[in-house]
Amino acid sequence: MSFSDMDRATQQVAAVNKNASVTVDVHFDFVCPWCLIGKRNLDAAISRLASLRPDVNVKVRWHSHQLLPDMQVGGVPYQAFYVARLGSATAVAARRAQVQEAACAAGVQLAFDRIEVMPNTRAAHNLVAWAATTDAAFQPASLIDRLFTGYFMDGEDIGNPDVLERIGLACGLDAAGLAEHLAASRRDGNMAIPRSPQADEVRGVPHFVINSALSLSGAYSIAAIVDAMLRSIDDQENR
Repeated sequence: MSFSDMDRATQQVAAVNKNASVTVDVHFDFVCPWCLIGKRNLDAAISRLASLRPDVNVKVRWHSHQLLPDMQVGGVPYQAFYVARLGSATAVAARRAQVQEAACAAGVQLAFDRIEVMPNTRAAHNLVAWAATTDAAFQPASLIDRLFTGYFMDGEDIGNPDVLERIGLACGLDAAGLAEHLAASRRDGNMAIPRSPQADEVRGVPHFVINSALSLSGAYSIAAIVDAMLRSIDDQENR
């Protein structure tokens, strides 16, 4: 191969790489610890992909998916809710030990003992949706992460508008607009949350859809997410 041929080949590869991209649609709910674990694994997977394929652009789109849409607006006592749901305090402890093990592997320390309320998450989801429309440069992932940590690490009631206001302000949201949004949310407790085009296919969360084709349902490992993104890129580049 001549130098000119090698140059052309290099340019062709660069052109392909320049167009490589990954879009990850994430369906989640704030009261699901596996969603927090899945988010941390996704964050780590994106960082690992960046080291393997720095040419690839990754875009994450977040989609609300309430697990308990009929939960009363003020929520219910958290510990009693899970005992009733799983049948006994022993069953709850066993489930939490399983989740804690996965959380620790993802660098997360869950504080189940701090949580007092199982909230309705509609207002939290609508806060994220509203925030995303106020500023094109706003990154919803930062607000989502703060709501997750507020709930699972600090035991905050993220169904409480006052808590949502404090978290929103800490994330840099406009104070006047935030207050107006939360006032409207208080007036309409049944405000619908936006649905994703893939909502009907989601049976549980976290649910990831990569490049609108490859689905991962559950809190997959970092390696599995990276592998799925690389396979999606290969499919793109081999078309």
